[in-house]
Amino acid sequence: METTYRICPRSGLQFEDQAEKLMRFHAVCGVLSLLVGGIMALGVILTRWPAVHLLPADIFYLVLTAHGVDMLIFWIIFFEMAVLIFASSTLLRCRIATPKIAWFSSWLMVVGAIMTNIAIFQGESSVMFTSYVPMQAKWHFYLGLILFTVGALLICFVFLGTLVVAKAENTYEGSIPLVTFGALTACIIAIFTIAGGAIILVPTFFWSIGYIREIDTLMYRVIWWSLGHSSQQINVSAHVAIWYAIAAIVFGAKPMSEKVSRTAYFLYILFLQLASAHHILSDPGMSSEWKIVNTSYFMYFAVFASMIHGMTVPGAIEQAQRLKGYNKGLFEWLRKAPWGNPAFSAMFLSLVGFGFLGGITGVMMGAEQLNMLIHNTIYVPGHFHATVVVGTTLAFMGLTYFLVPALFKREVMFPGFAKIQPYLYGLAMYIVSLVMMGAGTLGVSRRHWDMAFAGAPMAYEWPGAAYLMMGLTGIFGVVAIIGGAGWILQIVLSIFFGKKLDEGERRSIPQVLTLPPPTPGGAAHPPATPGTLVLALVFLTAFILYYFVNWKYLSSLWGLS
Repeated sequence: METTYRICPRSGLQFEDQAEKLMRFHAVCGVLSLLVGGIMALGVILTRWPAVHLLPADIFYLVLTAHGVDMLIFWIIFFEMAVLIFASSTLLRCRIATPKIAWFSSWLMVVGAIMTNIAIFQGESSVMFTSYVPMQAKWHFYLGLILFTVGALLICFVFLGTLVVAKAENTYEGSIPLVTFGALTACIIAIFTIAGGAIILVPTFFWSIGYIREIDTLMYRVIWWSLGHSSQQINVSAHVAIWYAIAAIVFGAKPMSEKVSRTAYFLYILFLQLASAHHILSDPGMSSEWKIVNTSYFMYFAVFASMIHGMTVPGAIEQAQRLKGYNKGLFEWLRKAPWGNPAFSAMFLSLVGFGFLGGITGVMMGAEQLNMLIHNTIYVPGHFHATVVVGTTLAFMGLTYFLVPALFKREVMFPGFAKIQPYLYGLAMYIVSLVMMGAGTLGVSRRHWDMAFAGAPMAYEWPGAAYLMMGLTGIFGVVAIIGGAGWILQIVLSIFFGKKLDEGERRSIPQVLTLPPPTPGGAAHPPATPGTLVLALVFLTAFILYYFVNWKYLSSLWGLS
């Protein structure tokens, strides 16, 4: 394939032809998966809303399965593959390695996603996202997931190969950029994750067609979570990289300390994926020693890494803003931020929501004793909606406002709606996450079709607060879906009908990019960041209070107070 390069006149980024096409391909596939998952989300929300209770049980579990698979696997990983290609070929200004393999892998992912969705909508694979045995889906449900993950694994290797190409052809100097380093972290975690998925999905596929008689249920649960939850750890590394990218794009912000940020990413590689253990802390197959080590020392290393990123990203923004003259008080730099820029607002809402809602609750869930409070309640999806939906999806949405003009060469339509969309979607999901976790604290089950257990011989009467919170989940869930649907419609219309923009100069050889200076002024020493310090102290205070409040709940539950 002929290799050509395009210099974007708006961003100064250099897009290699095949890499550009692959990024567009994966972004579109991701948005289509998000569309399917979002439609299914409406069915889930309107059924779990007690006053509506829309769908019958069999349809509800079908819809719930499609929602989980399309959102948590297909949408996220499709977009992450686009991020890997962007962080390697585009940021390192080089050709993509093995484009034929990259295209083969991409189509393999598409075939796998379609195959799995067909199996679900045929109505005989309503095994939900976890697909725990002995529940059995149709054979092409598992085969589709295998094909999808193999395709994603091959894209990871193409990413690593592109890093080698960039180094061999000297397209960059020094170390790889921090955003690329974050993508590399996501890639390493993805390889571990996909390997775990293969270990359990391949024998399960043979079980579904009758070549294996039995799958051990405990073994399945333990190994499956190395795929099911660790796939969300790919998200964390990817969306943190996007935080740094958007901070650089919007503010020209430099990382406060490259070494510290890279060390935090390294801690992710060592410890982050161990967070999957909170799903199996109640399982009898886990030794007490392993639980203690995982839920204390190992987990806290990963938490420490996220806290570093949570400080360095706003800290970098504060330094850039203060260099521009926004030095009044603690927070002029934040008040004067471009809150009408959807790339920034989506990124900042992602950062705050991921930290205060997803991060704090994740640590609480990771403590074995506290896990008993909320295990298998709707608190769990409340938590991961705060991490995956608020944290990851909002960050991805923010990046698209930059990529549509740069990558698709189209002007974003409906700029007025674009300004409010991150708030409509993000703040609604804040509330959804909070009330789901509140209902979970009261014991509302994670997946049950009817929380009231109507007609059951031993029906349980929930407190009124539980019904109120589930009602609020329905109301604000619908608002969030409207915000997400609006974003999809806006992006699709912009790609097809937005004003065409100048595509820029094309070259046959890569060119070293000349980017604008990251900050004006050129100060010898970066300014202090007292505002970020105050925000960090607020976060730590909220962290401590929430953590120990839940110990109070536990003492009441166990009758010790």
